[in-house]
Amino acid sequence: MAASRRGQPPLSVRLPQPASTVLPDLPPISALFLIDFDVKAGYTIVWKRAVPGLELEGIVEYKSLPSGLHTVPEDLVYFVHDAGHAGLSAFVNERTEEEAMRHARMIAVGVLVPLSYGRLGRAWRHAPALKEMASALAADGKQTQLLEEYWDRNGAHETSAPQPLKPLAETPLSSPSLSFKSARPTGHNRKRSASDGAALIPPGHRLSPFHPAWSLTSLLDTFGPLIFPIHRAALLRKRILISTHAPVHEPCNFVYDISVLSNIPLSVCDVVDPSASVQRLRPLFTIGVHDISYLLEHQDAMKQRMSRDGHDDESAVVDDATAGWVACTTDSILAMKENLWDMLITMPPPYSSGAKERVWPTVECPKGVPVRATQRDLRRYRSLKMGLARLIALSGGSQVQNYSPRSETTENSGPGSSGIRLSQPPSRPTTSPEDGANCSALGDDEADKIVEPTTWAALAYSGFMWWASAGEQRGSDEADEQVHDSALLADLGLGMPLAQRRTSFSAPLSAGLVDSVSSLTARHAGEEENEEERAKVELAIIAYFHRLTTSTLGVLADIVDSSDDDDMLGVDFDGAVPGDESEESGEEAGLLRHDEGPGSGWVRVDSEALAQMGLDVWSKSDADFIRELTARYFGRRAYVENKGVEVCGLRVC
Repeated sequence: MAASRRGQPPLSVRLPQPASTVLPDLPPISALFLIDFDVKAGYTIVWKRAVPGLELEGIVEYKSLPSGLHTVPEDLVYFVHDAGHAGLSAFVNERTEEEAMRHARMIAVGVLVPLSYGRLGRAWRHAPALKEMASALAADGKQTQLLEEYWDRNGAHETSAPQPLKPLAETPLSSPSLSFKSARPTGHNRKRSASDGAALIPPGHRLSPFHPAWSLTSLLDTFGPLIFPIHRAALLRKRILISTHAPVHEPCNFVYDISVLSNIPLSVCDVVDPSASVQRLRPLFTIGVHDISYLLEHQDAMKQRMSRDGHDDESAVVDDATAGWVACTTDSILAMKENLWDMLITMPPPYSSGAKERVWPTVECPKGVPVRATQRDLRRYRSLKMGLARLIALSGGSQVQNYSPRSETTENSGPGSSGIRLSQPPSRPTTSPEDGANCSALGDDEADKIVEPTTWAALAYSGFMWWASAGEQRGSDEADEQVHDSALLADLGLGMPLAQRRTSFSAPLSAGLVDSVSSLTARHAGEEENEEERAKVELAIIAYFHRLTTSTLGVLADIVDSSDDDDMLGVDFDGAVPGDESEESGEEAGLLRHDEGPGSGWVRVDSEALAQMGLDVWSKSDADFIRELTARYFGRRAYVENKGVEVCGLRVC
């Protein structure tokens, strides 16, 4: 009997102790450069410093200045350089009286930081200084002594101290654990636990106003329920491309957010098949036409991996070169090349923010096949928004809703720093205590555009159960959903007093989590609780999605551990079976085990298990997701049974 048919296991929560490691305020930089726009020569590097062996010419000027940037007054651009460095450039477009410059001076000041400090090497800590220098150099291009002084202070040298963090690619994210203790030991006696990623406020860190995770609330507001199918695609390590317009600062933040939310927490790495890769979804940030050759090489590497012998255990191991990625681009030609990506997200144009009816991003996977949220995603999204609003209200954090990194840096930054919105788009409200009462506003007409319609089977089942049980069964199903969704935000310590929160930890913090969380939060003398409150919603969102990932993998692991041939009795493997081998994609087939026998290598996932994972029991897209997820992380084929209506043992719909 599958584990999903047993009673729900007891729940326990363990929160780690704060880390004692204090990271330096500014990570050392491997390169510093100034790019100027010449009307004849285009973008050229007019000043640069770099460690020996690091090539800049013909590369960083294109990565730092994506297409369309000339239409905005300023921007921050993130990118990846030579697989070992993260780049950040501050762009300024300032009007001038010089006709030779076409009345506009466009420059960018950028840095390269080793990726040994995380997804972006914590490059965002250099953002305020880069913006100041870019504004000063736009006004007077001869002030290159500013660059010399900055390089002298922050440039990497051979005598520099070793970097305190391991490469994030080798350090899966870990955080407090939400453990599911089985009523009886499973076959492999594995521990089920989930990552929180929230309520972790390590001491000694300065609040980073430019941390990309400040945009997490904006991510939810921008995508609405669509964030859940995007998250599922990220868990499957798809190649996700965001087609957008300048400015690119917020889309780059979204790239970071999607990568963080889709991490496989370290505490559940032992749940998946040993041969399965738990490599993170690689964020490429801004890419353009110049990156097409790299993307083609990535595609070839994927094909070579899928063409390996399925009996070879090493064929399922995915290295960084063949793992999925997420990136954004302003070059529409990349969106046209459908062989380069698996999922395309097209952001609405900037002017659509003033439209009377809300314009949502469009999601395709593959090209031409629209992706929509399920009815369960819609209910989950409303529950999440209400839960976040409740967390703010319980702690009296009404001032948080108006907080933006922009407001913190405007006073201390140089000219031009106020033009970049670092958190929520001004046209969309953020999560606030009042949102709890208004979450249902996202429904009906707005939701119809991005949410799958209710299936006929669901309508028939709902009507029949309402009549047969006088409404009790429907109320029970809704209560189960609410309990599941509420548990994903429970016991995070966000509403606890600071002193109580400090004593509630019981495990050390991993290095990977320090990059994603500790640099987001900080404590200053006299204002430590204020700054913790500012980050609590973002940390809760990270916790929510990591727990959602663990819940899904934990239920699947229990099913795989307890499955036997009896579970597959009555299944016609030669007929039209959902998830039949003939319908498998090349990538899915390459990850499957090749066992002997008609039912070998199969597991049965019923509608009760789908409900325990928080998925839609009526949705074909969620069933397809489980088939791919089971193949990727467990090397097994899944026979997924959606919910249906049976009359006298005969399934009618």
